[in-house]
Amino acid sequence: MKSLITSLAALAVATSFSLAAEPKKPAAGADKPKADPEKMFAKKDANGDKSVSLEEFKAGSKDAAKSEESFKKKDKDNDGKLSLEEFKATGGKKNK
Repeated sequence: MKSLITSLAALAVATSFSLAAEPKKPAAGADKPKADPEKMFAKKDANGDKSVSLEEFKAGSKDAAKSEESFKKKDKDNDGKLSLEEFKATGGKKNK
């Protein structure tokens, strides 16, 4: 019985050391560099007219309604398109 308890204790200690030795994984996106708003703007500006229309902004979005709402908040002069300055003013955050 004493040898069984000793064996189990040794196994428990060995397991805890092996788990402690594993490197921790960084949180998802923790080491991901921030996206450059100018590059994001250029990517969204499909026709190259130096502005992003609502249609261009919503392209590839998973939630068109959410993207439209975000677009309207960014479009400070309400001209129906985003300038680079408007896009950058809110961080140029991409909508999913």
